[in-house]
Amino acid sequence: MTSDTAPRTPSGKEEFDGAARSDMRRQAAAVHLRRRRATNRVAWAFAALALLLVLVPVVSVVGGIIVRAVPHWQWNAFTTDTQGIGGGLENAIVGTLEIAIGVAIIAGIVGIAGGIYLAEFCTEGRGTFLRGASEVLSGVPSIVLGYVGYVALVVQFHWGYSLGAALIVLSVLVVPYITKTTEVAIRNVPTSYREGAEALGLRSGYILRKVVLRPATPGIVTGIIVALAIAMGETAPLLYTAGFNTQIPGAPWHLTHNPVGYLTYIVWTFYDEPYNSARQLANEAALLLVALVVLLILASRVIVAATQRYAPDRQTGRR
Repeated sequence: MTSDTAPRTPSGKEEFDGAARSDMRRQAAAVHLRRRRATNRVAWAFAALALLLVLVPVVSVVGGIIVRAVPHWQWNAFTTDTQGIGGGLENAIVGTLEIAIGVAIIAGIVGIAGGIYLAEFCTEGRGTFLRGASEVLSGVPSIVLGYVGYVALVVQFHWGYSLGAALIVLSVLVVPYITKTTEVAIRNVPTSYREGAEALGLRSGYILRKVVLRPATPGIVTGIIVALAIAMGETAPLLYTAGFNTQIPGAPWHLTHNPVGYLTYIVWTFYDEPYNSARQLANEAALLLVALVVLLILASRVIVAATQRYAPDRQTGRR
C-alpha cells in the first residue's frame, strides 16, 4: 500500500525532455523579444521621420519670415495705415483683432452651446446626425463658404463688403472645431462628479456650471484657441466678404458696409510685388501673424494652467 502511494521519480529521459522544452520556450521568448524590440525601433524611426517632415517645412517657413522681416523691421508699422504698396499695418492689425474678437464671441457661444447640447441633452440618433453634419461642415473648403457668404450676405442682403459678413462666414467655418472639442472635454469629465452632485441634491444647471464645465475648461479653451488661429490665418473667405480697407475700420458695431483690413490680405497681395516696400510690408504682416498665433498659444497655456486644478487627473492626484 505504501509503495503504491509513493511519488514517482522522473526518469532521465523525462528530465531531458523537460529541460529541452524549457530551453525551447526560452529561445522562443528571446526571439519574440527581439522582434518586439525591432518593431519598436522601426516605429520610433517612422515617428522621428514624421516629426522631421512636419518640423522642416515649419522651421523653414517661420525662419524665412524672421530672416526677411526682422532686419528691415520698422516700428511705425504699428502707427501707420497701408498706403498703396507701402505704409504701415495699423489698419490691418485693428481689423484682424476685430475679426478675431468677433469670431471668438459668435463662434464661441454657438460652439460651446452645441457641444453642451451634444454631450448632455441630445438623444443618440439626433446626436449621430448632428455630429455627421458638423464633420461635413468642417470639410467644406473655406473659399466655398466665402463665395456663399458673398452671394448671400454681400449681394442678396446688400450688406456690402463688411465686418458682419466676414464674422458670420468665419464663425460658420470654425464652429465645428469648438463644438467637437467642447463635447469631448465634457464627456471626459468622470461620471462620478455628476453622481456625487446629484446625490447632494444639486440642481442640474448648477451641476453643469460648477461641476461639469470647470473640469472641461482646458479642453474648451483649446478648441477656441485653435478656432481663432484658423480664423486669423484665413484669406479666401475674407476676400469675398470683408474686402479691404486702407484705413482703420469704423466702429465695430457698424457691421454692414464697413470693409476692414486684415493681415492675410497684405501677405497674399504684396509678397510677390516687384517693389521692395511691398514685399517688406508682406514680411512684416506675416511676422505679426506668427507672433499673434504664438501669443494665442501662450494665452491658452496660461488659462489651462489656471483652470487645471479642476481637471479630473489633478483631482485624482490630490487624493
